[in-house]
Amino acid sequence: MSDPTSAKDETTALSQAVTVSVQTRFLAEQSQPRANRFVYSYEITISNNSLVPVQLLHRHWLITEEADAPHPPSTQKVDGPGVIGQQPVIQPQQHYRYASGAVITTPIGTMTGHYDMQTLEGLSFKVSIPTFALIQAHKLH
Repeated sequence: MSDPTSAKDETTALSQAVTVSVQTRFLAEQSQPRANRFVYSYEITISNNSLVPVQLLHRHWLITEEADAPHPPSTQKVDGPGVIGQQPVIQPQQHYRYASGAVITTPIGTMTGHYDMQTLEGLSFKVSIPTFALIQAHKLH
């Protein structure tokens, strides 16, 4: 009989072995602050530090716009298969990088979420996406 905790331990180890890093950029040329349109690009790098190939199946995002008079804070959920139309398989000790973007109606926002992933043998696990800010560089000071 198999140990019922072993699958949980294995998924925890896999989720910790797959890391996500993010770089953002405010796109002033596409933004229209007077029209409450703030455009950001972000580049995600997913690193597979495990010993087995993994596949990204779905993405789950929470995009939060900070309160900015007269707008109250709001959160938008975005769920869908893969990323940028792909469900990449990431080999051991390799990474997958993609770029995407977000349009928000306030000058400051955040994004966070997770990816649903699985090994090629079918073991499913979640990988957290660290919360990152959508903010113009001059607003940081």
